[in-house]
Amino acid sequence: MTYAENLWLYFTLLFGIIIVPGMDMVFVLANSLTGGRASGLSATAGIMAGGAVHSLYGALGVGVILHLVPELFNVLLIGGALYIAWIGLSLLRSNIAIGAVEPAARLSRWTSFRRGAVTCLMNPKAYLFTFAIYPQFLKPEFGPVWVQAVIMGIMTALTQLAVYGGLALAAGQGRDVMVSSPSLTANVGRAVGLLLVLVAALTAWHGWMAR
Repeated sequence: MTYAENLWLYFTLLFGIIIVPGMDMVFVLANSLTGGRASGLSATAGIMAGGAVHSLYGALGVGVILHLVPELFNVLLIGGALYIAWIGLSLLRSNIAIGAVEPAARLSRWTSFRRGAVTCLMNPKAYLFTFAIYPQFLKPEFGPVWVQAVIMGIMTALTQLAVYGGLALAAGQGRDVMVSSPSLTANVGRAVGLLLVLVAALTAWHGWMAR
């Protein structure tokens, strides 16, 4: 696998995860409905900041393991692949539906930003997901890990901006789709679940071949 292929695979997985309706998306939508586009975009910026922190500690964790105990890298990779597969199977069996999105109390832009960051940082699944995802795509053969981490972090932030920022700019339409089309959100979740299972199988195979 080339570095470009590695990045495309990461982006495909990242986009699939971000576009699944969840806590971050609902938070942006609620702020947009109450405070308008500016509030929704501020919430989006906060979530992007929280995502940057997740990216930082994920990269640091992988870097430490590679430096101190390189033999554990493939073990971490296989473990992460199993975790991704578990998430994927859970999504395949689930029936995601978003209830009515209630407008939040009107917040200042700074408060929307701060709460967006806290919402992202307080999500325990995000921590587990970071440790599962980063080892799959930060590979020493592609150069310095920190350079790869910066590129992946930028890709993460831009994808969050595109999805959540786009939702903030079209809050009314986004609300209607999420609330009135439960079958659509469920099918999106299942499609992402299948994607995760396929990515898990591919990364596990690459990890095994690397051994």
